[in-house]
Amino acid sequence: MKSNTLIQKFWNYCNTLRDDGVSHGEYLEQLTFLLFLKLAHEDALSSHPGSFRVPKGYDWASLRNKNGKPLTTHYSLLLSRLGTKPGVLGAIFHNAQCKIQDPAKLALLIRLLDDEDWATTSFDIKGELYEGLLQKTAEDTKSGAGQYFTPRPLIRTMVECLNPAPMKTIADPACGTGGFFLGAYSWLREKKLNKKQLNFLQTQTFHGNEIVPATLRLCLMNLFLHGIGSLDEEPAVVRSDALLSKPSQRYDYVLANPPFGKKSSITLTSEDGEEDHDALIHKRPDFWETTSNKQLGFLQHIAAMLSENGKAAVVLPDNVLFEGGAGERIRRKLLATYDVHTLLRLPTGIFYAQGVKANVLFFDAKAKSKAQQGSGLWIYDLRAGMNFSLKAKPLESGDLADFILCFNASNRHNRKSTDRFRYFHYEDLVARDRANLDISWLKNEGVESASTLPMPDVLQREIIEHLETALGVFRSVAEALPSAKRRGP
Repeated sequence: MKSNTLIQKFWNYCNTLRDDGVSHGEYLEQLTFLLFLKLAHEDALSSHPGSFRVPKGYDWASLRNKNGKPLTTHYSLLLSRLGTKPGVLGAIFHNAQCKIQDPAKLALLIRLLDDEDWATTSFDIKGELYEGLLQKTAEDTKSGAGQYFTPRPLIRTMVECLNPAPMKTIADPACGTGGFFLGAYSWLREKKLNKKQLNFLQTQTFHGNEIVPATLRLCLMNLFLHGIGSLDEEPAVVRSDALLSKPSQRYDYVLANPPFGKKSSITLTSEDGEEDHDALIHKRPDFWETTSNKQLGFLQHIAAMLSENGKAAVVLPDNVLFEGGAGERIRRKLLATYDVHTLLRLPTGIFYAQGVKANVLFFDAKAKSKAQQGSGLWIYDLRAGMNFSLKAKPLESGDLADFILCFNASNRHNRKSTDRFRYFHYEDLVARDRANLDISWLKNEGVESASTLPMPDVLQREIIEHLETALGVFRSVAEALPSAKRRGP
C-alpha cells in the first residue's frame, strides 16, 4: 500500500477518536506505542530476527486477543512496565499512558495495525507514513505540536548548503521529531556509500537532545522507521536539556531550530511562592554571557559543540540579531571568533507556530588567529515582498532554489551579489550600533490596490510580528538596565 493511502487511512481513524477527546498528538503517541509493538512482533517471527525483544506477556501477542475492559487494563499495565526498561525501548515508553479509554476503539486500532504486513513494507514507506502523520499533527495549531516541526523544504536547503560528508558526526541539541537528522540522512543516502560508510550513517552519525518526553518518543520512532539507529543500543537522542551542561563531545556539523522563549516550560518558584527568575537564567562557565534568552543560550551552546573544522546552520529569531546587552556581546564574540559567513532572512508564514520571524545563520569554527582575515557576512533577503501561508501558499523547495545557487556550497568564496544577496564586511558589521545584524535593503513594493493586498491572515500575522518585535526591543532595554531584588515592605 502506498504511503499516502496509509496516511489517510490512519488519519481518518484519528478523526474518529477526536469524538472521545483524544487529540491528534495523543493519537499519534498511541499509534507509536502500538506500531512499535507490532514491528517488534513481526521481527521476532522473521527468519532473521534481531536481538532486541519485548518482554513476553507485554508484547503485541498479549494485546491481540483481549477485548473490553481487560484490554484497556492490560494495555495500561503494558505501557507502565515497558517504560522501566533500558535503551530505546524504555525511552519510547517512558511515562506512557493509555489515552484511548473506549476498549472497542482501542481494539479497532490494534486490528488496523494487525491487518498490515509491516515487515514487507520498505523503510521509505514506513518513514513517509510517520512523517506524514507528524506533519498532519503539526498542522493542528491548537495542539502546539507545530513548534517541533521545521518545514521540510527549509531543512533540505540547510542540509544542501552545509553539504555534510560521509563518516562525519551530525548533532542537533533540540531535535524535536528528528527532521534535521532525516534530512541529512536522505541527503547522504543519495551519495554512493560503501558498506562502512552506510553503517556509520545508520549507527554513529546522529547525536541529539530533546527535553520533552512525548516528543522524544516520536523522534526515536521516526528514526527507527527510517532505518536509523539500533534498538539494541542506547538511543542516539537522549532526554535532556542541552543547555544545562557543556557538550560532552564536539561534532562536525550542527543543524538546529532551537525552541524560543525561556529555558523551561515549567514555572519555577522560590521559597516565598514567587516566580524564581534566577532559575530561568542559563549559567554556564563555558558561556560567553549569562542570559535568560533561550535563543542566545542555544547559540553559545551550538558554537561550543563544533569541532575544530565544524560547521553549523541554525534557525534563530530576529531578536538574536539586534538585542542589546548580552545579545550584543554574544554577537561580537561570535563574529570575532567564528566565520559567520551567511544569513538567510526567512519569509513569514512558513512555520506552524504563528508570529515567528526567523533567519538561518551559517557559521564555521576556525582558529582565532584567522578570525578577522577576510571575514564578512553575506545576507540573502527572502523576506521582502514575499508572502506565504501554511495552507494557501506553503513554502516549497523551488522558493529556496535561488538562495542555494547564491550560497554556492561547492565554492562559497566565489559568490556574486544580486538584488537579494549582498556582502557586508566584518569591520562594517562591528561598527554598527550594537553590532546589529538585522539588516534589510529591499522594500515591499507593488501594493497599490486592494486586489494586490496580502491575504487577511497574512496581514494579521504581520501585525503580530511587529508587536513581538517591539516587545523584543523593550526586553533588550530592560535586560541592559541594572536589576534589583524585589524588596518587601
